[in-house]
Amino acid sequence: MRLKDLTYHDWLEHAFGHEVRLQQAAWFFDHDRDWWDPEPTVAVEHLTRLFEHPEPLILAYSDGQIAQGLTYLVSTSASGDNGWLCSTDVPIEDRIRCVEAIAPLFAQLFAPRCTPHLSHLSEAGGPLNGVCYMWWDEFPCLALADDPNLPIMHETALATMARILGFDSVACQESALHGLGHWQLAYDRQISGIIDGFLSKIPDIDPRLLTYAKSARCGCVL
Repeated sequence: MRLKDLTYHDWLEHAFGHEVRLQQAAWFFDHDRDWWDPEPTVAVEHLTRLFEHPEPLILAYSDGQIAQGLTYLVSTSASGDNGWLCSTDVPIEDRIRCVEAIAPLFAQLFAPRCTPHLSHLSEAGGPLNGVCYMWWDEFPCLALADDPNLPIMHETALATMARILGFDSVACQESALHGLGHWQLAYDRQISGIIDGFLSKIPDIDPRLLTYAKSARCGCVL
């Protein structure tokens, strides 16, 4: 069933209230599942509210449910490929705010709840580590090529990654470096400056994260 008119709280339950299956694919891959199909303006509004204020999410659901629900909402292998954020029907101010709101989500959810393990080395972390690490790799398209606001959307994303890179969290730093590494080819100068600035402030950085930062600086990330 297509779900177009969920209230915010009903939407949270729809996205995050499912059990986490250990031996089979997540619920949102079921052929007979319900799926959220709102207007782009509603989708961006709900996502922004969630990113800016994740406290109800943290209080109501387990880390596993949160990881599963975020994958459903933002991964391009699930609902994230619906084109909500790149829709020019959504005012540019709202699209910018949604991307900027990712930083408070990282600060309030991932920074305190992810374990200090490095996902690119396949270290076993907590339930949220994988989603945190893959965030910018699987995040939906921000703007299409003919969108006049593509430059500002990309600038906003880079600024948000830079902000997250400054958090005192190994998982958040790794996530930001992962994202920056994927954007390096198109924004080499900006990303070199962001990563070099980060490294200059942390002289005692974990050598493994230092190696990853150097790899991200030249776009050598998976």
